[in-house]
Order: sequence, then structure tokens, then C-alpha cells
Amino acid sequence: MDAPQAQAQDPVRATLVAILRQLNQADAVHEGQQTEQALELSELEGRLKDFWAVERGSIKVSLALGLLLRNGLVAMQAPGDYSWQRQRAAAQRYQITPEGKKFLVSAIQTSDRIP
Repeated sequence: MDAPQAQAQDPVRATLVAILRQLNQADAVHEGQQTEQALELSELEGRLKDFWAVERGSIKVSLALGLLLRNGLVAMQAPGDYSWQRQRAAAQRYQITPEGKKFLVSAIQTSDRIP
């Protein structure tokens, strides 16, 4: 994303959408594999470390994730299941909900419109 467009965006909303995109991608790629359809906080932070709002320190991934949880756009899964993908017992994981998918689709449609 180029700098002028990034500066015009709200960093909180942009980060919320970026998190939902990552969770939606994990959901789609690993469909049917419950443990793999969700991401741990550290995995989300790693995927978003170069995202402009996170990189600049405008927002923390953990705070944005908490906001998504409180609004029902993301669900939390209990830790403990062994993950073949991770080759260890998975920590607490987060997964996009149907409401989160609706919000993501709406946000993408809105951002693709020319003012």
C-alpha cells in the first residue's frame, strides 16, 4: 500500500480488516481441519509485522484482536489440541466467525469503490 493512501486510512479499521483477511485465508486454506483453520496471536503478529499500521506502532495486533473478539467477528478456541502443522500443541487460537466474514466482505467492497 502506498504512503498517501495508507495515511488517509484509519489505522484501527485497516488493522481489523487485515486481521480478518489473515483469519479468512487460514479458514479457506485449511477448510475441514479445525485446528489449522485458526491462528495463534504470535502467528497473526508475524503475518502482520510489515503491515503499515503495525509497523508504525499505530496499533497493536493484540488490542485489535480483542476488539474483534468483543464484537463477535472473531472466536477464540481453547488451547491444547496437537497441531500437525505446528508440530506441537497449539496455544489459544482465533478463528473468523460468519459475522466477521460479512464485515470483511463489506469492508472490501467499500474500499474498492472510487470516491
